[in-house]
Amino acid sequence: MTRYVYDGPVMEFDTLLTDRWHGETVAKTKTKAMSNLAYQFKKNHGRLATAKITLPGQIKEAC
Repeated sequence: MTRYVYDGPVMEFDTLLTDRWHGETVAKTKTKAMSNLAYQFKKNHGRLATAKITLPGQIKEAC
């Protein structure tokens, strides 16, 4: 498992929610890490599970 870090903008549908959000997760793939981070943002900011949260920035592997 690899630790991934995201530090960048967060979009809900086509609306910018924040221009900078930081999140970390552990996952097997980058795709799963992006899914985990989107879920993490939804839970921490009171969004519904059906909200379309996208993270358009770059996800990086932590050293």
